Amino acid sequence: MDSKVALVTGGSRGMGAATALRLAQDGFDVAVTYVHGKEAADEVVRRVEALGRRGFAVRADSADAGEAAGAVALTVERLGRLDVLVNNVGVGVLGPLESLSLADVDRVLAVNVRGVFLASQAAAPVLGEGGRIVTIGTCMAKHVPGPGGTLYAMSKSALIGLTKALARELGARGINANIVHPGPIDTDMNPADGPYAAGQAEATALGRFGTADEVARTVAYLAGPAATYITGAELAVDGGHAA
Repeated sequence: MDSKVALVTGGSRGMGAATALRLAQDGFDVAVTYVHGKEAADEVVRRVEALGRRGFAVRADSADAGEAAGAVALTVERLGRLDVLVNNVGVGVLGPLESLSLADVDRVLAVNVRGVFLASQAAAPVLGEGGRIVTIGTCMAKHVPGPGGTLYAMSKSALIGLTKALARELGARGINANIVHPGPIDTDMNPADGPYAAGQAEATALGRFGTADEVARTVAYLAGPAATYITGAELAVDGGHAA
């Protein structure tokens, strides 16, 4: 995979950082976006470069239409091409239906749906044959275990339709589009020792949280040569949450 390039949105921490590093291990040069935490993003880039690959970080808010698409253009400008787009960035607002404000709705849909669409739209013309779009969904798009997840589940469920449509739209050019549905994953945002962790672990068949690297390995598989005939697919990395 010498000289191939990947862009991982929201790549400064958690699943995004693990994915960026895994792709670098597989020979990709990697760009990552962040909104907060420049130091964390710079550390990911440092680790990418320590693996012998090129990397850079760009501040880009996926809720901003110009920045969502601009990150793609900047990746091509700085690294010369784009082979894989990983739509990892996302925000979650959980709570009772009646408590969700219009600002909550607008923010979640802007980041989780519009930003992913715009990044994919910008990537499509610059991806060549063999290009990949991998989007991070959620286990809650397949099974919602309780109340409080209406807005988040709705936003991530929209990405299933987007992924399948992208597969049809781009398939003739040899570009694959797939979506990965993580279950409870041990990250700063949802730690395995957090106050709500026990119930989440019990909801899985394996009875535990997953790791960011377990998600990253699946993304890397979809980005790699073994997945050439996989497109429009949903892959669950959820420990059996939807079983």
